[in-house]
Amino acid sequence: MSLLRSVMDERQRKGLAKICQGGIRLDCPMEQYTTFRAGGRVAALCFVEKLSTLREIIAYLGDEGIPYLAVGKGSNLLVRDGGFPGAGLILKGDLATVERRTSGSQMILARGGLSLVELLNYCQHEGLGGLEFLAGIPGTVGGAVTMNAGAWGKEIAEAVVNVEMITNRGESVSKARSELDFSYRALAIPAGTVVVGVEFALKSEAPEIVADRVASYLRERKAKQPLEYPSAGSVFKNPPNDYAGRLIEMVGLKGRRAGGAMISEKHANFIVNTGGAKAADILGLMELARQKVMEKTGIALEPEIKVIGN
Repeated sequence: MSLLRSVMDERQRKGLAKICQGGIRLDCPMEQYTTFRAGGRVAALCFVEKLSTLREIIAYLGDEGIPYLAVGKGSNLLVRDGGFPGAGLILKGDLATVERRTSGSQMILARGGLSLVELLNYCQHEGLGGLEFLAGIPGTVGGAVTMNAGAWGKEIAEAVVNVEMITNRGESVSKARSELDFSYRALAIPAGTVVVGVEFALKSEAPEIVADRVASYLRERKAKQPLEYPSAGSVFKNPPNDYAGRLIEMVGLKGRRAGGAMISEKHANFIVNTGGAKAADILGLMELARQKVMEKTGIALEPEIKVIGN
């Protein structure tokens, strides 16, 4: 018997399963779907391939008062060990494609479920530059735009022209860049909104130039980040004019362990799963880092990863 106390009753589970047409896992262990390879279960994980199905699912969940979130590649997510008593959404199929707006155009439309790896492979093949700094980030287009993903002094918002979303009522909305409020690691959108498509403006470059730039960023990541262990990337946002990793290292926490989790000896803003880590281990190290940095510097570190569940 599952230990997860779901907000969904049997009628709701059957109703959701009917809409998903078999693309659903009930009481699903999320360690299989997050890059931390740790954490509790969700009451239902829905694999959605069509926009019409996604609208129907979100409308149903809203009408029934069931919480939900888009999971993407689980690269910025930690589910507490007690689990999440709602639904997780993974976009696939038609919701994970990319195409040029018109033949020969430098404008592309990438769907929310498309992985950043696939996006960069497409850009390289088509000779389109401007997003290479995303190399090595194991997320999706929807997740990257929702958190305004960035690296090496660049942010994904710089290339965004338009964003297509599904509201928490299951309605389609399209907003131009000028209507969107991006900030550091954030896009201000109503709770429950799911990004389903993003139009990017890129620039024509030789495919080999795009490939070389991607390879360069990947080499940089390998040299500076603990890619040999499961993690969620940077755990904390960088405070103004400083770096979270520098602050955590300064208070002497590099290499600190809790259960199977460890503050990386290579980069202190990474907490890695050295084997068998629980969400509680990771959260304990996060709280320790916050406390020590606050005591020493007066700076409050703000989590970059999303923590959900009981």
